[in-house]
Amino acid sequence: MAAPALTERIITGDHCIAEGAAWLADRHPRFAYALSQTGPLPLRLRPDGFAQLLSAIVSQQVSVASARAIWSKLETAGMTSPQAIHTTPEEDLRALGLSRQKAAYARALAEADIDFDALRRAPSADVVKTLTAVKGIGIWTAEIYAMFSLGRADVFAPGDLALQEGARLLFELPDRPKDRALRQMAEDWSPWRSVAARILWAYYHVEKNREGIL
Repeated sequence: MAAPALTERIITGDHCIAEGAAWLADRHPRFAYALSQTGPLPLRLRPDGFAQLLSAIVSQQVSVASARAIWSKLETAGMTSPQAIHTTPEEDLRALGLSRQKAAYARALAEADIDFDALRRAPSADVVKTLTAVKGIGIWTAEIYAMFSLGRADVFAPGDLALQEGARLLFELPDRPKDRALRQMAEDWSPWRSVAARILWAYYHVEKNREGIL
């Protein structure tokens, strides 16, 4: 029996971002203001699959430069597939720059045997549930994967500090909203929450550049 068709909106190109931005700007004046400051939003789509999640694990709690250096070593060594990770001793993974903890996370991801084709057709809630069942993958990573690797239009990542700060700045809040408060706030931006996230990220960078922080 064939799996039911996915009913969620998928972002496939800049026209989708423009449609979502127009919808948000029409209903929320603060988003219209933000867009007047940011200009067109980036598409930000990425590949999906094992390597993308492994890269996310590599990037945890290290600088962008360090993450790139480690990832380059893994790519050169051919260590970006579940088969390669699964059959490689921990000490060899650590020699490529992974900490003991990240080597364990990489092995857990390889052993999870995720059906990435099925994830493309799964509801976003199921995507997050499947990914967070893997040791080393938290809800932020799972939501970012759904947003950018699967192109889901109505996913948000309220645990992201830049989104929290962007919301504080745009909506002139007294304090940075926490995960739960921002998740509730974002319900009003459905069915284009991932576009709202793009607006908040872009606005955050505009404001921080204006302050001379970035």
